[in-house]
Amino acid sequence: MIRTPIADLRAHVGETVTIAGWVKTLRLQRAMQFVVVCDHTGAVQVTHRRDGTALESALDSLTAESAVRITGRVQDNPVVSLGALELIPETVTIENLAETPLPIDGHTGPEGRLDWRFLDVRRRPAARLVFEVQTTVERAIREFAYASGCTEMHTPKLMGAASESGAEVFEVGYFGRTAYLAQSPQFYKQLAIAGGVDRVFEIGPVFRAEPSFTSRHATEFTGVDVELGWVDSVEDVMSFEERMLAHAASAVAAAHGAAIEEHFKTTVTVPRIPFPRLTLAEALSVCAPVSRPGSTRGDLDPAGERAVSARILAETGHEFAFVTEYPASVRPFYHLRPSGKPHLTASFDLLWKGLEITTGAQREHRYEVLRSQAAEKGLIPEPMRWYLDCFRYGCPPHGGFGLGLGRLLMVMLGLDSIRDATFLFRGPNRLVP
Repeated sequence: MIRTPIADLRAHVGETVTIAGWVKTLRLQRAMQFVVVCDHTGAVQVTHRRDGTALESALDSLTAESAVRITGRVQDNPVVSLGALELIPETVTIENLAETPLPIDGHTGPEGRLDWRFLDVRRRPAARLVFEVQTTVERAIREFAYASGCTEMHTPKLMGAASESGAEVFEVGYFGRTAYLAQSPQFYKQLAIAGGVDRVFEIGPVFRAEPSFTSRHATEFTGVDVELGWVDSVEDVMSFEERMLAHAASAVAAAHGAAIEEHFKTTVTVPRIPFPRLTLAEALSVCAPVSRPGSTRGDLDPAGERAVSARILAETGHEFAFVTEYPASVRPFYHLRPSGKPHLTASFDLLWKGLEITTGAQREHRYEVLRSQAAEKGLIPEPMRWYLDCFRYGCPPHGGFGLGLGRLLMVMLGLDSIRDATFLFRGPNRLVP
């Protein structure tokens, strides 16, 4: 089909073109018919003087959100607010007449909009902008990863055994036995490192069977996972991520900065490198006055994350902060424990504007140490024998991180909920559409 994007109509003044899109508004007056049509690039006013023809009848029959194809002449009209252009129609083809009334409007709440997500995205430019930004973020991450010598991998999402403790996993039937949806590509990334693939990354689905109903949690989300071989310390991992995020923020600011300002009233700032770093012990001393009573001393609660970020912003002007040295008691068995600090791990979380968007660490790569740490956690080695075996034959020092793409978009655009950063959200109470 040959059609002209509405955003390109200025280049076709005086010409006859065909546009395709959806009816947004209709003003059907006694002498004139005005129809605003939108496509993914913009909107234009279609103007027709009533003449008693089939064209008049076709325009009269339209409803809001009907899918139409219109052929007509593009002409200047400084009175028209939409680009000072209008389309004088010659033919109108109604591809699909929308029912009335529409099931959502400007007063529909978040859950109602999720029920009719395709209409929500189509009707709100801000909702579409989220996915344009997402595309730019993913492209920039891939550009940075490729330039840094990474190989893109695609790991299985069906596992024969639940990772680690078996908590927070979805069970699925698999030819008469039980399989599990992958919580993370973590173990598979490490297998790739052991296989001699020096640096790997993946952008793909992650599944968490968490019965959480917060603005930051989802049961299925897109993860950005990176693993780096031959690291000297966890600092190599943090350095990689901060440079990757600065590159992504720069790409988004260049491509969408003005649109983000218009629709979300927020500015995408390219962060300075390096990001501030503080230990968990230091972070806990900052957030003690605001954390909830009884909250764990091995992690930050949401109020604590906000307090730490606020302090870092006030002291350094930086929106990002790495929190390091989490206790071994609250971290997975495969996190490396620094020499002389057996009660801590060479791990980190990354906070951005008060929200945790990343967890990462240097991994333990020594077979006997790994077995010992697994036993300390009460884990049975047999179900993960395939994983442990890769450390018996020369696995190098390595580390990596997992980044939640939805959380990144949520913070970058100032969204209230991860639901708005996801095309079709999945949570404990939502499996459709």
